Amino acid sequence: MAVILAGGEGERLSILSQERAKPAVPFGGKYRIIDFTLSNCVNSDIDDVVVLTQYNPRSLNDHIGLGRPWDLDRNRGGVKLLQPYIERGKVAEWYRGTADAVLRNINVLEHDPADIVLVLAGDHIYKMDYAPFVAAHRRHRADVTIAVRRVPLAEATRMGILALDENDRVTEWQEKPKQPKSDLASMGVYVFSKKTLRRWLSEDRVDFGANVIPAMLEAGARVFGYRFSGYWQDVGTIQSYWEANMRLLDDDPDLDLYDKDWVVHTRSEERGPAKVGPTAQVHKSLISHGCVIAGTVVNSILSPGVRVDVGAVVRDSIVMFDSVIRSGAVVDRAILDKEVVVGQGAIVGDGPYDDRPNKVEPGRLNTGITVVGKRAVIPRGVRIGRNVKIAADVRSSDFTGRVVRSGESVDRKRAARPARSTGKSSEPAKETVAIGGVVAVGVGAAPAARGKKVVEAS
Repeated sequence: MAVILAGGEGERLSILSQERAKPAVPFGGKYRIIDFTLSNCVNSDIDDVVVLTQYNPRSLNDHIGLGRPWDLDRNRGGVKLLQPYIERGKVAEWYRGTADAVLRNINVLEHDPADIVLVLAGDHIYKMDYAPFVAAHRRHRADVTIAVRRVPLAEATRMGILALDENDRVTEWQEKPKQPKSDLASMGVYVFSKKTLRRWLSEDRVDFGANVIPAMLEAGARVFGYRFSGYWQDVGTIQSYWEANMRLLDDDPDLDLYDKDWVVHTRSEERGPAKVGPTAQVHKSLISHGCVIAGTVVNSILSPGVRVDVGAVVRDSIVMFDSVIRSGAVVDRAILDKEVVVGQGAIVGDGPYDDRPNKVEPGRLNTGITVVGKRAVIPRGVRIGRNVKIAADVRSSDFTGRVVRSGESVDRKRAARPARSTGKSSEPAKETVAIGGVVAVGVGAAPAARGKKVVEAS
């Protein structure tokens, strides 16, 4: 069976993962990141899958549903979506790490007849047949086998780095080292014997890379590596996410989305075919179904339902579901989340490429890419520079001027709380709570409850 760890917050993706878990972030136009791991499972004949969710799971739950797109809607096996829960007599808390997430759902694994458990990351883009991986694990009679690949040394500092002997047995392990000794990195993909999981998972070992694997090596357990040379990409930053999408536009991309022998499945809404009008120009781009193009699209990826009006230009950008680019607008080297509206004549990504990082998120937005959050409305004629963050749900009134300089941010303004009346009123006090976007107003709130902040539930 496979256990997919899909609860990651993915905070380095800025506002793209603000309202959804990282595995639910759209990729390649019509897909979500988790589609690749789920498709690897079904293409490897693994039809018993557990998905462990946590952070903002609603989008992920809606997307996976019963698992029908992956042929995982089965009476026996299939896909199960599990979230953290409260046990009687224990303090409620989130999963503390990857190993803790599996430990707290060990009862599900125990009742499964499988003797081998794959533990998979749900937030990477990769194509991998797990059958040879499992075969190598059995051949070595290993306690755990780790999928490994070579990575640039600049990326090695945020991964588990290891050394292998001539038989591919792991001899050394460094978890996210400041000075990595090699470029051979763990992919965060493991095969465990079930009895090994029972033995090595414990309350004080919360993470596989930081705790479980080092403890196993110290005790002399049989820990092996499996060298993987196929396509794999950790899209954990805005720049790496943008680059991985743009590489899909190459004439011979490393990730072939058109491989009939390895189909990437996804939940796909029924929409009409993409329509390219008489005034449209489209060059080197991916245009999903339901798009209507009357303007110019160059070197870009458009998700289903995107509309580009006459005279509008989209260049070197990623535009997600149902966004609208009005006439005369320009979107250049930007990422637009779902249902964004760019007004007439507005420019998103204005001016020469600027190395001034975003003032609010300098470590995340520093390569010239401007990011616009879900359902944001860009007013007509506004000019937005580079490395700018436009928060979700902003409206025209949230913009203080016609120019947003490079490195700046636009956030949604919070409505001021009305002043408390000093006179007597026959109306009971009211308390407003926002839950899942719905505002509920209750009467007769207790005095102690007044003044508490608005509560949002995903």
